[in-house]
Amino acid sequence: MAIEIEHKFTKRDVEILLDCCLNRTLGEIDRNHVFDKTIKSPKITGIAGDVIEQSVFGYKANSSKEPDLIVDGVKTELKTTGIRFSKKEKNKYEAKEPVSITAVSPNTIIDEEFNTSHFWQKLEHLLFVYYLYSSAKKTVPAAEYAAFLVKGYQFVEFSDDDKEILKQDWLIVRNFIQSLNKNPSFYPEISHLRSKLLFIDTAPKWPHPPRFRLKRSLVTSIVQSHFKESLEQLPQKYDTYSEIDSKCGEITRLYKGWTVSKLVKEFEINGKIDKGIGERLVVRMFGGSAKKMQKIDLFNKIGLIGKTIVLTEKGKRTEDMKLFRIDFDEIIPDNNNFSESEIYDFFIGNQVLCIMFEEHDKNDFGKNTFIGFKRLSFSDELIDFCVKPVWERIWHLVINKELKDIPILDKHGNVRINKTGVPQTAPNFPKSSESVVFVRGDSSDSTKKTEIVNGIRMYRQYIWIKGSYVSEMLKEKDFI
Repeated sequence: MAIEIEHKFTKRDVEILLDCCLNRTLGEIDRNHVFDKTIKSPKITGIAGDVIEQSVFGYKANSSKEPDLIVDGVKTELKTTGIRFSKKEKNKYEAKEPVSITAVSPNTIIDEEFNTSHFWQKLEHLLFVYYLYSSAKKTVPAAEYAAFLVKGYQFVEFSDDDKEILKQDWLIVRNFIQSLNKNPSFYPEISHLRSKLLFIDTAPKWPHPPRFRLKRSLVTSIVQSHFKESLEQLPQKYDTYSEIDSKCGEITRLYKGWTVSKLVKEFEINGKIDKGIGERLVVRMFGGSAKKMQKIDLFNKIGLIGKTIVLTEKGKRTEDMKLFRIDFDEIIPDNNNFSESEIYDFFIGNQVLCIMFEEHDKNDFGKNTFIGFKRLSFSDELIDFCVKPVWERIWHLVINKELKDIPILDKHGNVRINKTGVPQTAPNFPKSSESVVFVRGDSSDSTKKTEIVNGIRMYRQYIWIKGSYVSEMLKEKDFI
């Protein structure tokens, strides 16, 4: 039986309450002394939400599956979530983490329909309250949340197009659970569904009871829209990965075998022709005009990253794949939990659309020919056995002050020298000779080492995947 919600407000009431919180800290608005419980429980979670619920709206948290508030007669789910400044684009906000929605309850979901499901009841009408997670540390004690500012709030109702995507995602999970016939031995496979899901995922892994979550990439899109950072919309809508894959197949049938130079001319793209042209071509092929796939609203929401893949005529991968820059601020002594790291979040929450070309001239990218697309998701095996050990090694080196800057030697044992005359050195992070996932520095200027870790100057450090491993992953995937 549903619990009757007593927390009734008008929309104007809500606006007055939250307007009074803007640009004030959570500690300043905590009139009910919610932070007092952090004295005995310094690692308590959800303290920001507790402050908004108890000290702003005046009610205690509950475990009801019903939404939290009634606003102008409409059941509304309250979500207090952290935002932070983007590391890629200064002065832009991004979501700190995914947003948990509701439990994946096998015994309940099998008999539900989307429009009346607990999942949609929680999502149909949302009220987001944003606080700025301004600490340089990834994890801070609950008491330190008192210093974080409330930066905004937003009523969110998903568009019809986004609702359809959420519905298709939910159906994938529900239909999977229905197919198990209540056989729990197959529930661990639920984590493998993420390669099919656009807006949501499930976490944690079975046997821990999984919950539906909105992907961090989707929440970031919602945040940036609220703070007036708009992204380009594609002319056609896509509700599932199968529809995106179908479009990729259509593009391949039209343009397979075309040289890069011919494609650039066809889509009227100006500028230098190199491997960076791949993403611009994909955007144009989908009907957009942006230079990067992450500037497209849909691709940004679902965490679909574009990578140009160049194969030799014998099908060999020509180079390693750079993924993302390491955030060393998240590496702190009191948190070595891999599942809470940004590295884990990247591999769980993103997929790669590989834009495939065949190489015909190493010195002229324009002569390469387009051969199609493949879509890669990162397996649990890769994450558990390749990514996790690398993250643990990085954490150990930094926290235990064992990081060293090592000279790079040639085959004769002499220190290599850059073209600029600078001796080559590199920190002792995991190398490609040790793991298929590894760390490598990168910079547009070899004379400048702008990253400083443990007092050691280095190039910006990135997570990479070995080209040979990517090649093997691609061999197991059909063209889409």
